[in-house]
Amino acid sequence: MKKKITVKDILLLQAVIAIYTLSTVMAKMAGGQPLFSAGFFGFYGAELLILGVYALLWQQMIKKFELSVAYTNRAMALLWSLLWAVIIFKDNITIKNVIGVALVIAGTLIVNGGHKEEGVTHEE
Repeated sequence: MKKKITVKDILLLQAVIAIYTLSTVMAKMAGGQPLFSAGFFGFYGAELLILGVYALLWQQMIKKFELSVAYTNRAMALLWSLLWAVIIFKDNITIKNVIGVALVIAGTLIVNGGHKEEGVTHEE
């Protein structure tokens, strides 16, 4: 039985990608700790745990999506990373950041929309 990609599928894929980007947050937090301290190992352990969960979820996502679509959506990690940088680390957003992320979003929408319009389906 074939199934079309839905908005719910795309949102689920984005959630998995957001989880992946949290590993970089943990890496940055680990880097702010004294080397080999309890805090360092705690954040490093959290990073490894997040990457393990992500690996399992990513395998499920590439079952649902064509590989080209799934990997195109991974570029959205730039948006998630930018959001975490602002929310968690209070980084400033520049116009270059906004333009770059807007181009990535536009490209992702074109790839996702192109497959939707063509009625591309895949095996479950």
